[in-house]
Amino acid sequence: MSFIETMYIGSGDVAALLAGKDTKTHAALMQRFVSGEKPYYNALASPIDALRTGAILEDRYLLCLSEDYYTQYKVRSFEMDVFTASLDFARIKDGIVIDFDELKTCSFNDFLTIQENGVDFAKSVYKAYYNQVQEQLYCSGLESANIVFLVVYSYNDEENMTRDIQENEYIKFRVQRDEEVITKIKERGRIFQQIKDYYKPQNI
Repeated sequence: MSFIETMYIGSGDVAALLAGKDTKTHAALMQRFVSGEKPYYNALASPIDALRTGAILEDRYLLCLSEDYYTQYKVRSFEMDVFTASLDFARIKDGIVIDFDELKTCSFNDFLTIQENGVDFAKSVYKAYYNQVQEQLYCSGLESANIVFLVVYSYNDEENMTRDIQENEYIKFRVQRDEEVITKIKERGRIFQQIKDYYKPQNI
């Protein structure tokens, strides 16, 4: 594998990107970026209950959506191609992304708190999720999208694989494009873009 293939900033990297430049998480991002070793994630086989349950419930949530939604749809920024994003559920029309849902699972207590306090609470408490959606909006070129909080009742795989998700078991917030956050993401990503540009085949 060419090491250029690991030179990307995904939506899951945004928290590390925006972390302090002297933090371990930011350093780990830079190390992965130039490593040439593309990470492989298999959440369904994860020993971590939350990751495995989240992956299972993604499949169940898809059943709540119309047939024009596709899972884990990849998009890339035209302006800065170092930025990529995987959209949990992208709505596609004529080959173009017109909307998407980003799904997050949460405990029953957190679900009730989010339900009671609304989108402003979700933005402040779950800031990393909000920033992630902003990177996804930047890559997709959309003006808004949904962040969805789905309640988790159990970490039992068999129960979750057959769960019939009801409308009152998730909360969907519309998140508007935030140019201030996107500008900060782009500023932090500029050095990564410069490194990628330098090592593109035509520049080697």
